[in-house]
Amino acid sequence: MDGIALKLARLKREAQKEWKRKRKKIQQAAPSTAAEWRALVPEALGAVFKVVLIIGLPFAVLVRGAVFIYEHGTRSVWLAVATAGILTGGVITAYAVWIARKFIKRGVRGGRALAIPVAKWVALPLVLFYCGYSLLYLASVNAKSEPVRAYYRSVHPLLRLALSTAILVDHDILITDTGRVPEDYGRRGLPANDRTRHYKQADGWIHAVDLRTTGRGFIRNRGVQFYFWLMGFDTRRHVGTADHLHVELN
Repeated sequence: MDGIALKLARLKREAQKEWKRKRKKIQQAAPSTAAEWRALVPEALGAVFKVVLIIGLPFAVLVRGAVFIYEHGTRSVWLAVATAGILTGGVITAYAVWIARKFIKRGVRGGRALAIPVAKWVALPLVLFYCGYSLLYLASVNAKSEPVRAYYRSVHPLLRLALSTAILVDHDILITDTGRVPEDYGRRGLPANDRTRHYKQADGWIHAVDLRTTGRGFIRNRGVQFYFWLMGFDTRRHVGTADHLHVELN
């Protein structure tokens, strides 16, 4: 027992020495002056930007890619979603290959062989699950009322993909309006609008939604508007019965 106690005490001393060495190294590397802290800011911002880019790229490829293909390649919404989904799966697989190569450099064998299994069993299921979730489900907290939520599956699939992705980042997004019929304008005391995208269009989908802006702050509202513009949608802030952000797909 005494021998075990001596070994434990020795390990404890060695651990403390190692911790002191690492702490000293960290302290030496840490900025000590205001100039050094200012010089660190661009590096920190660059690191944050890279992380955001890596995380956001698959979603951007899926949503923006689908909108671009739909508008410039094919008017088949499902073909556009499928093509963008394949591209997104490719991005996820590329991430996996990059990680596998890191393992290979450390001597782990078989890293390259992970690419096909990851594409088949990870990337593809992830894309299918996310698309299915986005197209079929809207949480009640993100819909102003049950009628708005009931209209959700009638909203254009590309707009649903974009909405679901926005909600991942901003959980407080509230959809205040989706589909309409001409009688709705009379009940709200507004003149009828025969060209509104809130009606079902020729393809059978509703091409517009309204999002609440009240009480959300300028930066958040502008951020959401910029996101939808970046994804290829038309956006307008205007007042009908209340101030809101109008988002539509051409």
